[in-house]
Amino acid sequence: MNRVFLDLGIVQIYWYSIFILLGVLGAMFVIYREIKKQKINVDFFFNMAFYAVLFGILGARLYYCFFHFSYYQHHFLEIFEIWEGGLAIHGGILFGGLTILYHTKKYQQSTLKVLDIVVVGLLLGQAIGRWGNFFNGEAFGQIVSESTLLSQGLPKWIVNGMYIDGAYHQPTFLYESIWNLLGFLVLIGIRRYKYLHVGQLTGSYLIWYSTGRIFIESLRTDSLMLGPIKMAQLVSFVFIGIGIYLCFFRKATKNKFQNLYRNSKVE
Repeated sequence: MNRVFLDLGIVQIYWYSIFILLGVLGAMFVIYREIKKQKINVDFFFNMAFYAVLFGILGARLYYCFFHFSYYQHHFLEIFEIWEGGLAIHGGILFGGLTILYHTKKYQQSTLKVLDIVVVGLLLGQAIGRWGNFFNGEAFGQIVSESTLLSQGLPKWIVNGMYIDGAYHQPTFLYESIWNLLGFLVLIGIRRYKYLHVGQLTGSYLIWYSTGRIFIESLRTDSLMLGPIKMAQLVSFVFIGIGIYLCFFRKATKNKFQNLYRNSKVE
């Protein structure tokens, strides 16, 4: 699999970077449509989005490098080579979420309402961005036979791309991309619910994405580890707990007509 999208001699543009960019643009498009629909201040949102994306990518890289500290302490400059891959989505969610928290508190806006708007586009962005892992030959699963992959109805070019280090592997990047795309459609449907409360879209995102990630991560062979524990699964269980609280137990949801998503304003 050729990882380079365009070779300009001095500069090489990688497929990984292309799909990260496409993921960001896809997410921004969905977010932009929603904030226009709700007549929200575009400047506020996209000033915040600029820093959330910037620190999200930084956080995703630092999170990944932290779990490979034994390598990067001797190859420090490679930390900046994000086109080589090595972005952990949970680090991006953490740092991006903290950036949104800071920005909304600074301008006295509803953090949960902003997150509700962001997470729908975020799932689409994640679905697109996972294809960067395919071209980088990462985020793959256990060794399987070529016939197993073909029996799943996968096109030959994907099967060929899953031939990594002398063996065929399960395309866990694809499983997650499809799961995220389905989640995006589910959240679009949930967002239309008349009595949706602030925070419930965020909770739905955390439950949907994390549930899929727990199962998909069990198939992966390149997981970030905390001792014998797969870190992505541990974080996912925490996210599910937070999501359940936001969807079903947060105080505001006890009143059907209070703090509704459609009525809550962001200036």
